[in-house]
Amino acid sequence: QVQLAESGGGLVQAGGSLRLSCTASTRTSRSFAVGWFRQPPGKEREFVAAISWGGLSRDYADSVKGRFTISRDYAKNMAYLQMNSLEPEDTAVYYCASSTVFSTTQGDYNYWGQGTQVTVAS
Repeated sequence: QVQLAESGGGLVQAGGSLRLSCTASTRTSRSFAVGWFRQPPGKEREFVAAISWGGLSRDYADSVKGRFTISRDYAKNMAYLQMNSLEPEDTAVYYCASSTVFSTTQGDYNYWGQGTQVTVAS
């Protein structure tokens, strides 16, 4: 079983940046794809970004392309979401998740963190 924990959320002004971190509990997580999802207030959870276990494939939601970058550090068992040019519409609880397949679909992800709040003030 993989346990995930997000960190790095907070309050930021529009146009600012944040970097979210996702820490995995076991080394076996290196063979998993990692995804970031978010749930805006009053809305459904949605896909943000994903990276394959080898790091060669990445995918992003259209709404964050060019602003967000997903990456991972195998030595540290961590994944990151660098968020630049933040907009009020990016306000949400952000979750990292792991999957045995590279996917943008929530149902393909088996393990989830508890989430971290990101608030972007206008």
